[in-house]
Amino acid sequence: MRTTLDLEPDVIQVAKEIAVREKTTAGRVISRLVRTALGGAPQRSSKVKFVYKNGVPTLPPREGEIITLEHIQNLKDEEDL
Repeated sequence: MRTTLDLEPDVIQVAKEIAVREKTTAGRVISRLVRTALGGAPQRSSKVKFVYKNGVPTLPPREGEIITLEHIQNLKDEEDL
């Protein structure tokens, strides 16, 4: 849906930078961030259930498991990140 919003220049700049990095549009980035901030579920389907803290996805706590760089790389490969 098209609409006109008055966003601060720094917000637009960051959204555009994220969009380039994620190969998507600034509109989709802003929609996802607003949805997350409002407490909605992220749109992407994921095998890993992330816990969101201040809008940033983090892995849920894991009892007795040490998360290594290899573990993170495997998750990235599985999620195609």
